Amino acid sequence: MLFRESAASLANRTRLEGQLVELLTENFLYKHRHRPQPSEVRSWQRSIPALTNALVEAGLGEVEMLLEYALPLTSKRADVILAGVHPRTGEPSYVVVELKQWSEAYPAENDPLLCRLDSYPGPVLNPIEQVRGYCDYLISFNGALERIPDSVAGVAYLHNATDFGVAGLRAVTEDDRGRMFTGDQRGAFLGYLRSKLAAKPGAEAADALLQGKVRPSRQLMTVAAEEVRNREQFVLLDEQRLAYETVMSAVREARRSNRKQVVIVAGGPGSGKSVIALSLLGDLYRRGVPTLHATGSQSFTKTMRKVVGARKPEVQRLFRYFNSFMEAEPNNLDVLVCDEAHRLRKTSANRYTKAALRTGRPQVAELMDAARVPVFLLDQHQVVRPGEMGTVEQIQDAAAELGLDCTVVELDSQFRCGGSDAYLRWVVDLLGVEGGSPSTWEPDGKVLLSTADSPQELEDFLTARRSQGYGARMSAGYCWKWTTKISPSMHTLPTDVVIGDWARPWNLYGDRALLGAPPAPLWATDPAGFGQVGCVYTAQGFEYDWSGVIMGPDLVWRTDRWVTVRTASKDPSFTKATSDEDVDRLIRNTYKVLLTRGMIGTVVYSTDAETREKLRSLIS
Repeated sequence: MLFRESAASLANRTRLEGQLVELLTENFLYKHRHRPQPSEVRSWQRSIPALTNALVEAGLGEVEMLLEYALPLTSKRADVILAGVHPRTGEPSYVVVELKQWSEAYPAENDPLLCRLDSYPGPVLNPIEQVRGYCDYLISFNGALERIPDSVAGVAYLHNATDFGVAGLRAVTEDDRGRMFTGDQRGAFLGYLRSKLAAKPGAEAADALLQGKVRPSRQLMTVAAEEVRNREQFVLLDEQRLAYETVMSAVREARRSNRKQVVIVAGGPGSGKSVIALSLLGDLYRRGVPTLHATGSQSFTKTMRKVVGARKPEVQRLFRYFNSFMEAEPNNLDVLVCDEAHRLRKTSANRYTKAALRTGRPQVAELMDAARVPVFLLDQHQVVRPGEMGTVEQIQDAAAELGLDCTVVELDSQFRCGGSDAYLRWVVDLLGVEGGSPSTWEPDGKVLLSTADSPQELEDFLTARRSQGYGARMSAGYCWKWTTKISPSMHTLPTDVVIGDWARPWNLYGDRALLGAPPAPLWATDPAGFGQVGCVYTAQGFEYDWSGVIMGPDLVWRTDRWVTVRTASKDPSFTKATSDEDVDRLIRNTYKVLLTRGMIGTVVYSTDAETREKLRSLIS
């Protein structure tokens, strides 16, 4: 929040030329370490006075105005939240206001939730739906509103617009959390404000909102619990059940004795880590325990949001990223489930992080601070990118530095690759990630393994499996440059992965479907993902029936050992600062990830002749 004051006091500031803008700019600069955009300054100059004058004219000068209110655990901000007393119930009452300077806007083609303005290059969200979303989000994550969700209303005030100029936007249904008024309706807007706010001081209501704990509401957790229950019925076996009960015991102890405890659940591919995570989420939500799920993988998080929150979009808000907790209040959550914790980074800061948050504080410490019971689920041999640091030892060390008890549960069983422990061990030895050496594959009847002599043979094999009703994907080491910008003039995806006369595109870059290909986060789960070659960052965390793996020239067999060819890697995450030792470890881990995605079987091809011969000698 940039500033808070009563409507009457703020109206006085707006009469003094430049005082309000100067104050807000100063606060913005202090908070974000850069100057606000000109459009934002114009909004402060023109829209805030329009709202403050309306409040004063309505006799609501004592209502508190919270300017640029930051929504919890997100970079989004509500323009203004009005805090006061409801004229009928006497309870706290809040109105979220979205201010627009628009004079004209019209709905986008075939979708009234989107609208277009002549001055904007692309469509934007309908302001009615925008403010409704802010209301729903605020109720879901501010503890002060859990008991009184009906105390929040939302309105978009288009003070420069006429009814005619924005008539098409009303194709979206209006309700108490999403309503719109124009300049033509100023009288009706004043009446609306009087219906929500009494002519009484709003300071106490504002205090309550600002002091509300940031955590998911019980209502949201109830919806999520139902969604998880309806989606899957999980049966936890042996070490999986042990991990689940260890977390539940830690939750009970934390509540009973106010004592934090860190739990680490470590296991290889397909050992059930994410099944444990979803089981914990479902049961903790049913018990009303404030819990969030977080990962460091965009693909994994977006897929979880789609799978668990497809029918209830509000449930998607329970799935976060590791860098969402830089400003979280300590212990506001009871449990934070950190899935895919091998994707932890040294710090949460990136190029978009505001300067005030660039403290150098370890990301793992932020996550541990955020909850009474932080849970880390990981496979330390899936660290594939420089800067990732999610190992059991590193998390234990971080817990020790904070003086926290730490319990480790090892998952020995696995349910991917046909449930074949022998195959997992064979892959680990093949690549030498734990110091072993390659051995001949002895078929165990659980998983099928074969080699291909060409990429076309590999693709044909997978195509045949798909014709039988199976799912299949091709993936490869990061040995070809990836075209990340697709020109509007292109009619097909660029074929970046070129091996002889065989050429296929990488999986699509970004969050939008294009030219018949799914967005990157959904490559592994959308049937349209076949035909593109997936990289480790889109394959990691997922599984499919049949896996085709292309080993590129970055890892080749020479006489009696593997040789890592650093110059053959096109992974932009490798920099001059990445040591040869780290490159070797990360490339081997990459192929471990790719070779352990298949549920039924894997077919492998190498671009290098000597390596193909070695693989043929090991795989009958």
